[in-house]
Amino acid sequence: MFGTGERERLDGRLGVDMPRGWWPTAPALKALEAAGFDWVQVRTPPRSMLCDRERLLRHAAALRRTLETCGLRLVLHGPDDLVAGDPAHDRALDGVLDYAAATGARYVVYHPAGAPEAGAAEEASLRARLPRLERLGVTLAVENLAPVYPGPARLCHDPRHVRDLVLRLGSPRVGMLFDVGHANIVAGLRGTDVRSLLEPVLDAVVLFHLHDNLGARRTGVTAPAVDPLRLDLHLAPGAGRLGWGAVAPLVLGRSVPAVLEVHPPHRPDPLSLYGVTAALLLRDRPAVDGTRPALPPRRAGAVPAVPPG
Repeated sequence: MFGTGERERLDGRLGVDMPRGWWPTAPALKALEAAGFDWVQVRTPPRSMLCDRERLLRHAAALRRTLETCGLRLVLHGPDDLVAGDPAHDRALDGVLDYAAATGARYVVYHPAGAPEAGAAEEASLRARLPRLERLGVTLAVENLAPVYPGPARLCHDPRHVRDLVLRLGSPRVGMLFDVGHANIVAGLRGTDVRSLLEPVLDAVVLFHLHDNLGARRTGVTAPAVDPLRLDLHLAPGAGRLGWGAVAPLVLGRSVPAVLEVHPPHRPDPLSLYGVTAALLLRDRPAVDGTRPALPPRRAGAVPAVPPG
């Protein structure tokens, strides 16, 4: 078992992503809560729905009612293809903030533009929305990205570029989301490591995404049951080649939420997922040895696990 002091380092911090297309049912949320998680990340509807206020609010109200069945706090993930600075996209961005206000979300995840020519318009658009973010008490978390399949580098793949955008905006309601899985791919492409990418930007990080992969796969490395070319695999922590022993102290040292983004085919049950992640973060294991790790004590008052509905 983990000691009390170790367990306290994760209290209130770990969360799980609901993949695109999944609706967070009450039984699924209660299973996550019973396993020890404190946060859930939910995807917004697509951009077209975010521009339709009536439908947006109806969708948000349904999510709010579901969240009221548990104690999980909400991270809201905006559309992957939303790029601030284009008028149509800006309407959808305003819809994301409407949705956050209606659901009580604490964070909104945003994917930054990857092309240099979009940068000035994007920054101006985000800056125009700072007063509303501050009124709502919602934190915009700007994420470092990575190529899903082998391809050209983009600005949004560089954690320093994301950190610099955050610092230029200069608001306590805008921070960086450091995705360790994305950083593992970029580190492999650059011939460096995740720790070297994380350390220089750590002071700007307000949220983490945790998942694993096989890195840049330059030598054609593969594994059973995974796409032979895809880089961004979203495996469970410990199922890939990410060096968790080097990354864990930095993640633990920054007291912000950490959301697990593990794709459904690679996702164990909530209790096992929590246990594997806690073992890697708290014991700094470089990999999972294939056995079920000792689990931390269940929180007082936690309800029995309920299978996802």
